[in-house]
Order: sequence, then structure tokens, then C-alpha cells
Amino acid sequence: MQPLIKNQDAFIDSFRKNFAVVCRDWRLYCLLTPMLIWYILFVYRPMGGLLVAFKDYMPDRGVHDSDFSGFHNFSQLMFDTAFRREFWGAFRNTFMISLYGLIFAFPVPIILAILFSEIIHDSYRKLTQTLTYLPYFLSEVTITGLVLMLLKESSISTGILARAMFSIGFEPDGRILETARYFRPMFCITGIWKEAGYSSIVFFAAIMGVSPTLYEALKVDGGNKIQELRYVTIPGISITLTIMIIMRIGNMLSVGYERVILLYNSSTYVTGDVLSTLAYRYALFAGNQSSAGMGSAIDMYNAVIGFFLVIGANYVSRRVSSTSLW
Repeated sequence: MQPLIKNQDAFIDSFRKNFAVVCRDWRLYCLLTPMLIWYILFVYRPMGGLLVAFKDYMPDRGVHDSDFSGFHNFSQLMFDTAFRREFWGAFRNTFMISLYGLIFAFPVPIILAILFSEIIHDSYRKLTQTLTYLPYFLSEVTITGLVLMLLKESSISTGILARAMFSIGFEPDGRILETARYFRPMFCITGIWKEAGYSSIVFFAAIMGVSPTLYEALKVDGGNKIQELRYVTIPGISITLTIMIIMRIGNMLSVGYERVILLYNSSTYVTGDVLSTLAYRYALFAGNQSSAGMGSAIDMYNAVIGFFLVIGANYVSRRVSSTSLW
């Protein structure tokens, strides 16, 4: 009984200390209330809908009263001849679009943050930052509408782009929006345009947190801008870079359906259809009441793969660089 009493006393003591901290800073904890309510209502509460993936869901019977089907929906998606081609095609497209984003889109906010940090005049820096942030606050409908207007066959921008592509070896046919091989680059560039400026805030804050004495010491030693970037800036934001890469890898299969639906058409399904749009179609437009279970199964499959990607990326990062999320 003695160890139990000691542990109980330690627990009570720890509880009292934590309660005292909460009472002291109760105003700060009140500020967390809206975010906690949002998480409970829109993140944790909808998790009950995952039961649909394991049931032969019928809307008139509800989630709990529908027949339990186990892993039938998952096996149908991956192995049934009627669904597997469409499912694995969407999986491949999701992975490729995310890979494009990781290779081409992820470095852009870092480059922007470094360029912003080199601007000496405060007013000019604030103006350029504001201009790059603005697209993020526009809706997906507005952004994709502008892209569709710029790339339609009769527009001037399409003619200029076609000539530029022809000059570097490509042979565009003038129908960019209807050509499947152009969908992924178009999606990636649209994402860069919309999100790069806003995403640079995190990296810019990390750069501003690097000690100025390190830059001064490098200048005293005769270092140039390239050496300053290599030996001070990049190492100074390495922890932020690692954490953002881990989070990006974890979201590799989470390509949002809104932009895809607004940009793709029947001609670009082969490269544009992703897991989220496939789940959207199965859940709402498949014409079969039980297809809602397959749509939920796609989303759950997506979440499980993302979970293991985060675990794997975090493990590799911890072993290689001693930096990780946990």
C-alpha cells in the first residue's frame, strides 16, 4: 500500500499545482474556448460517422440501425473489378498531385520568406507581403474562376503560354483545360498562387527569430549572402522546416476536393480524379443507398494512410536529425 499512497500524494500535489496555474491564467484559457468548441463540433463529433464505413448504410434506418458489414466496403474498393480500377486510379492521382506539391510548391514559401527578410525598407516589405497574402483570402471559386478565364482557348494568356511552352520544347494543342497531362501542373501552380504567400508567414517568423549576432559574426568573417543563407538562415529555421515537412507528408493523401471539382472536367478525369472527389461522388451521386459506406471507407482509408505517413516521417526525422513532433 505504501507505493500506492506515495503515487496518490504525488498526483494530488501535481493536480493542485496545475489547478493553481489554471486559476492564475484563467483569462488565457477562456480564449481557448472558441477553438475547443470548434474542434469538438467539427473535428471530434463527426468521427462518429466513421461507423458508416463498416456498415451497409441505409438512410431510412440510420447509422446505428444499419446492418454491420465489417470490411466489405474496403475489400470492394480495393479488389472488386467494378471499383478497383477507379479507386487505384484516384489513389495514384492523389499521390502524384501531392508529390508535385511537395517538390514544387513546398519550397516556394521558404524562398518568399527569405526574400522578404532581405528587404530593408519596412513599408515596401509590408506592401509586397500583403500582395502575396491576398490570394489566400479569396475563395476557391474566385481563384479557379480566374484560372479558367486565363486559360480558356480564346484568351491572350493562353496564346502567350502556348508560345512559351513551344519555345522550350513542348507542343501544346491550345486546349489546356481539356488536356489531361496539364491538369496536375495547373493544379499545383494554382495552389502556389493561392497559398504560397500566406504559408511564408511561418518561415518568415522563424527567420526573424534567428539571432542577428550570427549574421554579424559571419560578416566579420567575410561571408557573402550565399554563405549567410547556408550557414545561418537554413540551420536557424531547420526545426521549423522539419516540422512543416512532417505535417506536409502526413497530408499527402488529403487533396481537397473543392479545387479539383472546380478545375477538372470529363477530359481530365484520368489525371484529376482524386480520393476526395471519388468519395464525394460515391457518397452523393452513385445512385445506390449503400454507396455512402464506400465513400466513408475511402475517407477512412485516406486518414489511416496519413496517420502512418506522419508516424513514419516523424520516426525518420528523429533518427536522422534529432528533431521531431514528439
